[in-house]
Amino acid sequence: MVKNIHHVGIVVQSLARAYAFWRDALGLPLVREAELPDQGVRAALLAAGHSEVELLEPTRGDTGVARFLAKRGEGLHHLCLETPSIDADLGALKAQGVPLLDERPRQGLAGRIAFLHPNACHGVLVELTTPPPGDAHAESPVRFKRLVIGCREPQDTAKTYHQIFGLPEVAVNDGPRSMLGWSGGGTLLMVPASEVGGTLGMAALSMVAPEMGALADRLKKIDAVMFSGASEITLKPEAGNNVHLHISRYHFP
Repeated sequence: MVKNIHHVGIVVQSLARAYAFWRDALGLPLVREAELPDQGVRAALLAAGHSEVELLEPTRGDTGVARFLAKRGEGLHHLCLETPSIDADLGALKAQGVPLLDERPRQGLAGRIAFLHPNACHGVLVELTTPPPGDAHAESPVRFKRLVIGCREPQDTAKTYHQIFGLPEVAVNDGPRSMLGWSGGGTLLMVPASEVGGTLGMAALSMVAPEMGALADRLKKIDAVMFSGASEITLKPEAGNNVHLHISRYHFP
């Protein structure tokens, strides 16, 4: 069903301010930006290797994104998975009794999209998308690696994602953790909530970059609070719209 992690959505108060971190400091190229009146947001997609980051700024107060911002503040909002045929997949999910927010695809920034109900995926809001033909990922100096999800029972959560989306399992060290996805194209790491401060749901992003020195210099220019070393950078959530972000060194092929 699913071929890769298309993007991770992040709610922000202001696209202009969020660009200073995600586009200018991290160097993620802007793929497209548009206002979506039916969704009450102005949204932007930025390339991050084989996946993307979507920034969502509410434009009115009566939408889910606006309510999310008012209740929780900025931060991780949803996970989007790419499928070659969203119509067929929605039909299959409905036949299986998987709870859906959208029973028919609609147009979104990422293509034809539909959302599952958070109850389907242990509290995580999951979007499916079939991108427009010819949609290609831009080159990026920083790439998406992993989304960390806090769970009560990581193995049960992973089993649900595997059954619904057909996500392949990835080997992980022994312990109460499970990983699904593609080792070269993005993974989901399910961990006990106790490992991520009690968070249930999307808890952190992991990314990779080939050159840490230049990246650290760009982050210093915007006064990002971080802990850095020769091979990794850990940013405090306030640096990037309340997202826990870890970046490690990696030599791109």
